[in-house]
Amino acid sequence: MVEQIVQIVSNERDTDLYFRLAVNAPQISPLVQPGQFAHVRIPPLREALLRRPFSIFQVSGSTLSILYKNIGKGTDVLSRMRPGEELSMIGPLGHGFTVPPPTGETPLLVAGGYGMAALYLLAQRSPQKGIVFVGGRRRVDILCEAEFRALGWEVRVTTEDGSHGEPGLVTHALLAELKRREPGRKLFACGPTPMLKAVGRLAAEFKLPAELSLDEHMGCGIGVCLTCVVPIKAGDG
Repeated sequence: MVEQIVQIVSNERDTDLYFRLAVNAPQISPLVQPGQFAHVRIPPLREALLRRPFSIFQVSGSTLSILYKNIGKGTDVLSRMRPGEELSMIGPLGHGFTVPPPTGETPLLVAGGYGMAALYLLAQRSPQKGIVFVGGRRRVDILCEAEFRALGWEVRVTTEDGSHGEPGLVTHALLAELKRREPGRKLFACGPTPMLKAVGRLAAEFKLPAELSLDEHMGCGIGVCLTCVVPIKAGDG
């Protein structure tokens, strides 16, 4: 974990309210593992005491990228920042995904909305290609589809309004695939909590190993203030 002042390289609109931000972070970038996040303070937002957590999407040399949605005051201010301006960043944070070994299970990635950002590095670094299940409410909520295809992964898209890919929930597409009962598979998921609960139930039903990226609203981002705590069920129930 490193705290660093990073400089914006680019900050461009992706689709609708989604933006891609790239920063030069030479101390943080080499440490990033798939599924980790960065905690960002936006200096122009002087009245904000807390940082904002963002999944790390891509890493290339000293540059790292995040995908974010303009949904509040903080991200609105961030969306108007330009190359050359600076942010305060702590990272990488969180427990990352386990990269599948060359002879391990075939990975099935399940993403809801910009949960795709947290799964891209896993797909990029995995020695095995698998299937990416991507879900969103509308076509504009489907991100990074081209990037995953460029890695050689099969991408299956679902939208709740049927505007892109198959109509329905991403977990419905996942269930249809799991019913084929191919051996040697492992699930990785990131997205809204209801989706993660559904993926967890499917993993238990089909007796598959799974790693789910859980997150809550957080203050410190490093596990001290305990606002991000997610209750879990132990083996004894």
